[in-house]
Amino acid sequence: MRFEDDDTERKLREEVGRVLAEPDVAELLAEVRTSGLAEPDVRPLYRALGRRGLLAVGWPVRYGGRDAGHAAAAAVAEELVAAGVPDMLHVLSVQIVGAFLAQAGTDEQKERHLPALAAGERFATVLYTEPETGSDLAALRCAAVRDGDGHRLTGTKVWGLKSSFSDLALCAARTSRGASKYDGISLFLVDLNADGVSVGSVPGIADEQFDRVELDGVHVPAADLLGEEDEGWPLLNRCLAVERTGLDYSLKARTWFTAALAGIGAADDALAEAVGRRGAQAEAARLLAWEVISGLDRGEADPVAAARAKYYTSEAAQEIAVWAALVHGADYGWRELPADAARTLEAAYREAPGLTLSAGTSEMMLELVASALPGRSGEEAAGGPTS
Repeated sequence: MRFEDDDTERKLREEVGRVLAEPDVAELLAEVRTSGLAEPDVRPLYRALGRRGLLAVGWPVRYGGRDAGHAAAAAVAEELVAAGVPDMLHVLSVQIVGAFLAQAGTDEQKERHLPALAAGERFATVLYTEPETGSDLAALRCAAVRDGDGHRLTGTKVWGLKSSFSDLALCAARTSRGASKYDGISLFLVDLNADGVSVGSVPGIADEQFDRVELDGVHVPAADLLGEEDEGWPLLNRCLAVERTGLDYSLKARTWFTAALAGIGAADDALAEAVGRRGAQAEAARLLAWEVISGLDRGEADPVAAARAKYYTSEAAQEIAVWAALVHGADYGWRELPADAARTLEAAYREAPGLTLSAGTSEMMLELVASALPGRSGEEAAGGPTS
């Protein structure tokens, strides 16, 4: 694992800084940061970044990328988040759905979807979790019934994000019943503007609201079946190692730790020790994420390493958010905390509880790590993403 940027990563970080300083991009970013909305529409900003080729630098050139690799894409993501660019829609569209398509899609599916995602012209989300199924993705009941040249999907999906801002969804549905509950799951690319799709919200305390998406006989053509019918479970497991790098959680940990420092001046020994421990925790989270990312550039998709990174980074971000609340007080007024930092930490405290549930619960990640021990089977510990 490298501990320093290579020339490509360094130049991309510099380019991100220059682009964000360009007047039109700076104006769009300022609008997002000062909108006063808990969940502002970042799509115009993403389109500006997409026109400059910064949303998917790791993808092949033919699909709108730069062939720069996973580490280069992570470097860009770090710079964007550090500058205050909200990242969730990018995580969903490029790092999850786009990466899934790049891994498992047909050439036609890649040509049809990836360039638009890379350009910020279209956006995507995932529809996995259902009511009363919790982390057990294999217990899903959304049905996909054959109909002419495709399938009709009927069911309810919950705990997704950004569905109202998205054009496309990667959806898991059951196409048959087999001997195992892991049999008969298929993956589809669902047009969220299609007849029969309705998007609502699930009340929550975080700024980014969870979605409830109803699918009422939604027709999905055969061309939008991802992979082979009934073979969605092994496909999910293969692609989750690419999704679960822990990068997004490590970025939250670093952002929240930095915000917490803004209000700390002179510190007694106990506080100084706590600051050191939390800073080390944030840096360890980053290094674990980069270990997984570096492996991807070497062609090594290790599901156990990915589970370890997801577990540690999400737990670290959650603990840092809670620690910041204790340091600054429940109303973030015990110390002189700048307004921007106070808003960041208040939102972090509300978001933090969900971090160890989304994209696979911490318990499932530990089970997956344990499954790598001699004599254990990892099939049931795959821990599909809960979104």
